[in-house]
Amino acid sequence: MKYSGVMRGVYAISMWVMRFSIINLLWLLFQLPIIFIVVSILYANSKEDIIILLPILIILIPFLLFPATQSMFSTVRDWLINDDDKGLIQSYIKYYKENYKKSMKTGIILTVVWGIWGFDFYYFSKESVVLMFMVGFLGLLLYVYTINIFSLNAHFHLSLAGLLKKSLIITIGSPILTIIILLSNSLLLVISIYKLTFLIPFFTGALITFLSFSAFYRQYINLSHLNGQ
Repeated sequence: MKYSGVMRGVYAISMWVMRFSIINLLWLLFQLPIIFIVVSILYANSKEDIIILLPILIILIPFLLFPATQSMFSTVRDWLINDDDKGLIQSYIKYYKENYKKSMKTGIILTVVWGIWGFDFYYFSKESVVLMFMVGFLGLLLYVYTINIFSLNAHFHLSLAGLLKKSLIITIGSPILTIIILLSNSLLLVISIYKLTFLIPFFTGALITFLSFSAFYRQYINLSHLNGQ
């Protein structure tokens, strides 16, 4: 019995490792052009190269990054709620196709918003340290807002306007959820970038998705109980 218990534990761990690695690799595969451009920008030899590549990156983000990330959130939701990983690749592709248009439209809106934030942060970093930190704080909220959009869209069937509005309400009205998402995501990113870089291609994106949706779903369950649902 003890041996079978150990084996069950090993099997469960191996299953979760497989889930995370497959979904993370799929997520990266569906946005290879973005990865190529980001790497090119990081190793660019001149500012002129960056000026050329950056607009291309911005244009591709709504069409590649957002649909790929939304599909990952929807797939991870199935693990948590239905404990279902049958046809993992098929499920990811199915969600990618089903949510592509809506994710792309959401991505266009958020890319514009993030672009405005990036310009403001760059501008105020040269003009005022205080305003730079204020804009930086707004960037943290915008990050959580973006994550909540993915979680909401994975769990509910909402119109685009309803999705944007409800995510804003959750981000502002649930400070504990916001803090949990920021702390867990930041810690994981720091570990992945500075300590365990092998996590990035195999686990980081999927782990961020798992932690973020888990926090969101727990908050949703708690609110449902408080409202007697």
